[in-house]
Amino acid sequence: MAAPRYRLPHHFGLGGVAIGNEFQFATDEQAEATLSAAWDAGVRYFDVSPWYGLGLAERRFGRFLARKPRGEFVISSKVGKLLRASRDNQSKKYFPFGTSPNTPYFDYSADGVLRSIEDSLQRMGLDRLDIVFVHDLSPDNDYLPDDWETLWPVAEKGAFAALTRLRDEGVIDAWGMGVNCPQPILRCLEVADSDIHLLASQYSLVDHANAVEQMLPAARNKGVGFVMGSALNAGFLGGAPRYNYGASNTLIAPDKRERLATLRRVAGDYGVDLVAAALQFSLAPDVAQSLIVGTASPTHLLADHAALQAQIPPAFWTALRDEGVLHRDAPLPS
Repeated sequence: MAAPRYRLPHHFGLGGVAIGNEFQFATDEQAEATLSAAWDAGVRYFDVSPWYGLGLAERRFGRFLARKPRGEFVISSKVGKLLRASRDNQSKKYFPFGTSPNTPYFDYSADGVLRSIEDSLQRMGLDRLDIVFVHDLSPDNDYLPDDWETLWPVAEKGAFAALTRLRDEGVIDAWGMGVNCPQPILRCLEVADSDIHLLASQYSLVDHANAVEQMLPAARNKGVGFVMGSALNAGFLGGAPRYNYGASNTLIAPDKRERLATLRRVAGDYGVDLVAAALQFSLAPDVAQSLIVGTASPTHLLADHAALQAQIPPAFWTALRDEGVLHRDAPLPS
């Protein structure tokens, strides 16, 4: 197993999906209150993207973080999509609850990466990004202008090379992929010199077998880490009527609903908070450096933060293995 190339110093962070109005409308006041609650609770890792609300999340995070000492927090954002404002923008096509004047354009070239980082810094009012993720170059992304494998050589020669150079020059600390599917991360580990990747929809109590069998071993071999971004499957494990992301995420497959019912039953048998179990499970792998939760609610944020300290009996995990919910090799919280 290779030594870690980069170590994210904070094991819990706030993501920007909900603050970017992905699931429902959130006000500026809600966003500010959520960010303030996170900061007061000691949260110092924040993850955003130009995609979240087509600039909205970055503006909201930046308005808050620009008032904080820059050396006290870690910020990650993403590249691969540039935003252009216009009167005839297509923002509602992507974010029905958004208010952005922008339309996104995919660009995984070196020039596109540099432009994207510069634009993100302008929107946030910050002087640098700590981590950069190449966003949504993935087989599940129906918005791509071409097949993801067709676009891959552009990213390999452009985005990957540019981000490696920026890291080596000390402009950023680390880079990797931020995707919902395993294939791009596995390929990136083979062809590029990455540091840390965002598992956006690939590791939770509901769905983790592929990650256990492929992703975690590959990461160990390369010395890279993960930010876990799907512990609750976009709120599914916390009771939200959706599973992960996308226009069809409220159409939940029967096998997912059955898995949730089993998890709830076993959690009830052992008096376990299912959200606490899900969050702690996502942090159990040795290559999991941090987890992020996405919410625009201070109450939910503080509850998730506190849930990492909840005591869970070992018998609960044994029962989940016996039920066939947990992969036999899935790492368990200590």
